[in-house]
Amino acid sequence: MLDFFFAILAAGAHGAGEAAPMPRETAVAEAAAPAAPVAPAAPPASVSVGQGSVVIGQGTLLEGVPATPAPATAPVAAAPAPAQIPFNMAVVPAGLVAEPQTPSGKFTTAGEIKPILNATKGNWVAVRQYGGKDLLYITHLWSWRCGLSAIAISVNGEAMQNWPLPPCHLEYATPNAILEEDGLPYLSLREGAVESITIQIVYDDLSMDMASFDRSAVLIP
Repeated sequence: MLDFFFAILAAGAHGAGEAAPMPRETAVAEAAAPAAPVAPAAPPASVSVGQGSVVIGQGTLLEGVPATPAPATAPVAAAPAPAQIPFNMAVVPAGLVAEPQTPSGKFTTAGEIKPILNATKGNWVAVRQYGGKDLLYITHLWSWRCGLSAIAISVNGEAMQNWPLPPCHLEYATPNAILEEDGLPYLSLREGAVESITIQIVYDDLSMDMASFDRSAVLIP
């Protein structure tokens, strides 16, 4: 009886160490099933343009999408050349010679007065209605005349005429002063006659400048 019991225990222990055999139908089915596909590595997220196709993002290929051309670069326009002032050389006195530009400290050279006249161009001329007349003043220019060589003027677009300058009084501490013998720094015209004025100046270094004014811009009480 004991021998039979130990034989049964031994048989059970042997069966526990071995895997149960797989049914034949199951083994055949697993052998016939294809292996799971391995997903290919995704290409880098990039954009590649050319020959009528575009690769976008994770390798998606969009056929027939035309390549996008690079935006055209707009040509850079050249800076316009500064406008040339049409100076009237016919009214520039003959024989002018450029003066030395050593600063005098008394505003008697072009180098000393040019910054002032550039900054005060709106004061070059003035029009005043007085005594039934239009009085056209150039007092401001006369007050800096020691750095000038010539002045010419045109009223209402008429022919430009030279306006002689009084001498520069270098013997005084204020060479640009207007003395009684220098005359008057204005023209007398019919009341209401002045509509526009153009002034041309020649500095004593022979550089030139010009300005034009409407009556309303220079009319004073």
